[in-house]
Amino acid sequence: MIKWEHSIFALPFALCGAMLAAGGVPTARELLWIVVAMVAARSAAMAFNRLADRAIDAANPRTRTRALPTGMLAESFVRNFVLISSAIFVFAAWQLNRLAFLLSPAALAILLVYSYTKRWTRWSHLVLGFALGIAPAAAWIAVRGSLDPRILLLTAAVTFWVAGFDVLYACQDSEFDRQAGLHSLPRYWGIANALWIARLFHLAMLFLLAALVWVFRLGMFAAFGVIAVFALLVYEHSLVSKDDLSRLDAAFFTMNGVISVVFFVFVALDVLVHHWVRM
Repeated sequence: MIKWEHSIFALPFALCGAMLAAGGVPTARELLWIVVAMVAARSAAMAFNRLADRAIDAANPRTRTRALPTGMLAESFVRNFVLISSAIFVFAAWQLNRLAFLLSPAALAILLVYSYTKRWTRWSHLVLGFALGIAPAAAWIAVRGSLDPRILLLTAAVTFWVAGFDVLYACQDSEFDRQAGLHSLPRYWGIANALWIARLFHLAMLFLLAALVWVFRLGMFAAFGVIAVFALLVYEHSLVSKDDLSRLDAAFFTMNGVISVVFFVFVALDVLVHHWVRM
């Protein structure tokens, strides 16, 4: 029901936020509870999404083999899984600091409400993006106990990144969305236009990452990280076209996991080099 890749997407960006907040490597305790919070929150969100969409998934030929439509998992099990995952997330936030704990219900609300947005707005891609985009800001709060507006550049970057690849992924369901009365950009504007919107979202991501490097006065490694993300995004978009969506899974799962990890590695190197120089 939940793939490891679902956590990998946002986790490296959360770790970027944590390292920027710490000006180096956060404590082992902070890293532990940040990772626990991230995995628990994403697991709760994905399970809740499968629960909310169980009837839709059963009607869609692409998704009717998922665990709930086929009866591999009972609805009661998934509900309990959501509750337990949510409780673990709130507990992890409590272990971090007071502000993280106080904001944890709001974070959960954003993650869970997303599942219903495609029923009433074509811009649900941006809502999903924001649900993952809050991860670096949340990690900053986890380390500092306060919020620095500069980290919101990374929140915005992740928001547009996720929205872009979610638009790509939604292209394969554009006809079903039309029949089922669901909303998405590919349904309203067609696959060709949706691909261009995804490119614009990813271009916005690159500008925001460049702004992040400048605002935090990061160095060569982080700049190379932005260049690497640019190259990977170009390759990702080369995998799909309006006439051929057959390689969409490779673009969605593989490439986006690589993008997040690569950017984290470059930012981590940059932050560590600056930390060692100061020492």
